Amino acid sequence: MLEVEIRKRRGDLRLDVAFSSPTPGVTCLFGASGAGKTTVIAALAGLLRPDAGRIVLAGRVLFDSAAGIALPPERRRLGYVFQDARLFPHLSVEANLRYGWRRVAGQERRIGFDEVVGLLGIASLMRHRPTHLSGGERQRVAIGRALLAQPRLLLMDEPLASLDADRKAELLRYLERLRDELRLPIVYVTHATAEMMRLADTLVLLEAGRVAATGALAEVTARPDLPRTLARQLAGSVWRATVVRHDEARRLSVLAAAGVELLTPRVAAAAGSALRLRIRARDVILGLERPQGLSLHNVLPATVAAIHAEADGMAQVQLAVGEGRLLALITTDAVARLALAPGRPVFALLKSMSVDLGEVLGEAE
Repeated sequence: MLEVEIRKRRGDLRLDVAFSSPTPGVTCLFGASGAGKTTVIAALAGLLRPDAGRIVLAGRVLFDSAAGIALPPERRRLGYVFQDARLFPHLSVEANLRYGWRRVAGQERRIGFDEVVGLLGIASLMRHRPTHLSGGERQRVAIGRALLAQPRLLLMDEPLASLDADRKAELLRYLERLRDELRLPIVYVTHATAEMMRLADTLVLLEAGRVAATGALAEVTARPDLPRTLARQLAGSVWRATVVRHDEARRLSVLAAAGVELLTPRVAAAAGSALRLRIRARDVILGLERPQGLSLHNVLPATVAAIHAEADGMAQVQLAVGEGRLLALITTDAVARLALAPGRPVFALLKSMSVDLGEVLGEAE
């Protein structure tokens, strides 16, 4: 378990945050620029001392202002990956990787050198200097160097921020493998919704130095009481799904999730693979009757579970769909016109393209 309770005044920022998250897993600090994300991660690393508070990782106290404990960075055994790779330019990739590796006693090496090289796909880069690498390659090497220092926790401060879309997509796949195969606790800072949705297990939403919400990803993104700016950006449903089969003739895939089946564009995963799905609340259309003659693929019988009206004329409608919950964002006028109320049966309409596919989580047995 990672337990954080810290206060820090830094310029105009007055940070006052408290959260806890299970380990292993990815804890995502999410919020706009200036929300305090980097300040929190710097405090975890020991690069910045809070004015007051306590930080505990797996029962080990890293910082406790009341007890006078403030372990220096080198004693915390945390890996740190910055926005820029910060590799040693005069050393080869292999020498960069072995820099931290050599400083750890053999009996403490839980993560193997060859394991990391294979996991990150950097075997062919060993003799290169950082200046000859692409941005994505440099970040992979930086992650490898951090891992080989055998950290108890990996801190990642917007590691994809400087990369183009193709390099981001490539590195996201490696980060997913890192999370799922090494099972190393990670604190990941980002303001990019796509990264957060694909990687996070636990979500900590920061706004102006405060925790606006925290908890499991699926629970937080479905909450109706988020601050408006965050709610419009994040509101939706996160489901675990399994690839049932592929319809090659139609270039579609059939996925099973929450006790229902969904049609999506062809998924690059074998039948039996597990996926994470995100369905944005604003992409869900509600109807009282099953429609005919439309281009959309997914029509899901549902029941209204709750309605939360907002001051700006919008309403979040929570739906019971199969074995799960689905969130829809519609106008309060639509709620009135359809006479929606808890218990009312409706149909939830989803275009196949409105389902965001996350990572392959693992093959089914």
